[in-house]
This record gives sequence, structure tokens and C-alpha cells, in this order.
Amino acid sequence: MPATVNRVLIAVVGLVLLAVGGAVLAVGLGASAPSWWLHDGPHDVLLTTAERTRWRGDGWWWPAVIAVLALLVLLTLWWLTAVLRRRRLGELLVDTGDGAGALLRGRALEAVLAGEAERLDGVAHAHVALKGRREAPEARVRLVLEPHVDPATALDHLTAQALAHARDSAALEALPAEVRMKGLKHKAERVG
Repeated sequence: MPATVNRVLIAVVGLVLLAVGGAVLAVGLGASAPSWWLHDGPHDVLLTTAERTRWRGDGWWWPAVIAVLALLVLLTLWWLTAVLRRRRLGELLVDTGDGAGALLRGRALEAVLAGEAERLDGVAHAHVALKGRREAPEARVRLVLEPHVDPATALDHLTAQALAHARDSAALEALPAEVRMKGLKHKAERVG
């Protein structure tokens, strides 16, 4: 879930809950409520006995209530897992050859891989993010290429040099990568 959508959704839910809760609290403390409000004063209940038992005898009522509540629970669990899911790989498990192994910070390998990719001919900027599991990481590489560079050549150099060095130095069997490239745009300048 994109961060912007998540923040907007949290803000909207928070504002609605704050407004409704504040209004209920204000009426409960004795403030006058508008005529359309749910209850009138501090001793009024939100749902009367008649409102609570109106559809109890109908056959569709309880399955509908249970289905709506189950859907809300599933959506909330989906949202919670989307928020708590780690976007980047924190550390990699490196086989040192002595049976013990070592942990390599994911950000360190990302920085080295991005730096080596930026040193390639025609690459103006590189950004690398590692995803996946500690034992089997995956790289997502974004390259900004100079206008004179052939994308196929840049991809060949990236896989043969930067990704191969990262795979070999971390003792990984494979380092699959998703590479996205975009061309660098220069501003038009007036030549005198």
C-alpha cells in the first residue's frame, strides 16, 4: 500500500473518530446538541431498545451483521499487515565457509551496489533496494541514464559488473534483480 494512501486513510479515520467522539463527549457533558444529532443529552442512550431489537426477528439480520463484521475484520487485518510488512531487507545471511555464517546489513549492500552502478559509464544516478528473505534476497534497481547511453548496454554492464560483484562478495547463489531505467532529461538552453 503506498505511503500516501496509508497516511490519508489514517488521517480520515482519525478525524472522523475524533469528531464523533468529541461530539458525543460534549453532549454527554451537557452541551446542547443539534436536532439531527444521535442523542439529546447526558442521560440519553445512543441506541434505544426498540432500535436495537428492530430486525432481530428477521432471518437476514444476523447473517448480514456477521458478514459485515467479518469483512471489516479482514480489511483491518489486511491493512495492518500492509502497514507492518517490511519494505526493505534489514540484513542478509552470508555464508563464510566455516559453518557459522555472518550477517550483512542490507543498507550497506544497497549503498555499495548503488555506488558501483553509478560508476558505470552513462549512469547518472542509481537507487537500489533489497527485498525478499535473508537467504535469498532480490534487488530492485532504478537507473537514471544519460541521453547517449544504450539501455541494453547499461543493463549488460550492470549485470556483468555491479550485480555480479554484489552476488560474489555476499556469497549468494543468485541475486535476481528488477531493473527500471529512465533517461535523464536536460533543460533546454539557449545557445547564443
